[in-house]
Amino acid sequence: MALMACSCQRKIKADLILHHGKIYTVDSAFSTAEAFAVRDGKIIAVGTNDEILSRYEATNMQDAHSQPVYPGFIDAHSHFLGYGRSLFEVNLYGCNNWDEALERVKTFATAHPGEAWILGRGWDQNKFPGHAYPDNIALSKLFPDKPVLLQRVDGHAALANITAMKMAIRDSAMLDLEGGTIEVKNDLCTGILIDNAVDLVTRIIPKPGAADYEKWLVAAAQNCFRQGLTTVADCGLMYDQVAAMDTLQQEGKLAIRLYIMLSDDTANLNRYLPTGPYKTDRMYVKGIKAYADGALGSRGACLLAPYTDKPGWYGFLLSRQSHFDSLAALLINTQFQLCTHAIGDSGNRMILNVYNKYLKGKNDKRWRVEHCQVVNAADFHLFGAASIIPSVQPTHATSDMYWVRDRLGASGRIAGAYAYKQLLEQNGWLPLGTDFPVEDISPVKTFYAAVTRKDASGFPPGGFQVENALTREQALRGITIWAAKAGFLEHDVGSIEVGKKADFVILDRDLMQVADSALVGAKVLGTWVGGKKED
Repeated sequence: MALMACSCQRKIKADLILHHGKIYTVDSAFSTAEAFAVRDGKIIAVGTNDEILSRYEATNMQDAHSQPVYPGFIDAHSHFLGYGRSLFEVNLYGCNNWDEALERVKTFATAHPGEAWILGRGWDQNKFPGHAYPDNIALSKLFPDKPVLLQRVDGHAALANITAMKMAIRDSAMLDLEGGTIEVKNDLCTGILIDNAVDLVTRIIPKPGAADYEKWLVAAAQNCFRQGLTTVADCGLMYDQVAAMDTLQQEGKLAIRLYIMLSDDTANLNRYLPTGPYKTDRMYVKGIKAYADGALGSRGACLLAPYTDKPGWYGFLLSRQSHFDSLAALLINTQFQLCTHAIGDSGNRMILNVYNKYLKGKNDKRWRVEHCQVVNAADFHLFGAASIIPSVQPTHATSDMYWVRDRLGASGRIAGAYAYKQLLEQNGWLPLGTDFPVEDISPVKTFYAAVTRKDASGFPPGGFQVENALTREQALRGITIWAAKAGFLEHDVGSIEVGKKADFVILDRDLMQVADSALVGAKVLGTWVGGKKED
């Protein structure tokens, strides 16, 4: 009898028990819990403190001290590799004028004299006096013998010095290209390259080696963990870049989970389409990333009517419509998701019509439109009609709000810009991301922008087009379970439920309860991936 009693009281072994937390499970009922147990990297039980502590034991006991616990945050649209690389280039984010940018380039060049190229990113002419593009005259004088390429904040425009231009453009025929422009003033190239023109230079930059990838990606992952991110979608990679990531993950050097969109490139299609999506414990290669148009900030977004601040200019598509039609026809009978960048209302309309042509009504293909920044009022229904997923980035709205009326006008079409609530209504769910490094990496700032429609300083007091704000529950789902669902990962991550990977984050304040003004200051106290704390 004594043996039987002892056997009945024996606790179930776990690797980790988190207890005394306010756990937002983000399950279908949006229920809360106090504790959960983890074994072999997965959640094996969720419940009250008494339920978990009386039934389970573990050497690793994590007392949450009543702090809020959330599923690991997920960024549904980022450029993880590009972000990692940018950490080792000239940081031009936040420059208020071109002279400040040049000073940063000079400082970087002095600190890195052995670099064959000087690369940087982050300038935004909309922050400069007069809002005009810079030219490369001063840059070329500073660096007459070394190529320099400085990308705009959105990556859809860049400034190259004369050395880089001469290396990239070998004859005048290269000046005439589809889906891009090389700015010319007074019969001279200014160095400004827009959209596909940027590729003329980037394609000749020396390719990185294994050590470069490790340096960039490990640094990027560490910064993600500090922000509570456990899974990110990297949008637009080549197969060799994916292979480098996969190697680092297999070697245990890269712990972050990755959903990968391959660039719309023949080499990628030839390599992956015959075998289908590739999935490991931490990587899912399932998307094909296409580009319909450029960006509003560089006036490359394709609009139905001319830009208000550039009469007669509509922007442009980056490829002919026939290209997107052919790509959709190729992918419709595969398991790959077609994910297309579309910013302007004309670019969105074109892609939505192509998608609807092949999807033919409700489905679970989860083809995505990335950004959906300006949508014509007559076109919103096309998302729901074919179950097309709008993938949006709330901080784009609060970054662009200072100048977007200059581009689109103060009334009319701007009502369909950054219209996240209208987009949410189409399918009942909406994945959220940042597009980092275009925007700040923080998912908390994504949450804040989604629910307040304000910038980090609280501007504007009433919020920007606040009628399209999301509720706090919707925003939390957007950076967890809905972001997971956008990449077919909802059975693996995105909520704290039995059977899912034990990815979670503890914050110093409750996103669901604190005042709006306190949201943006929330701090991450710890991030766990597969039950292991990442420092």
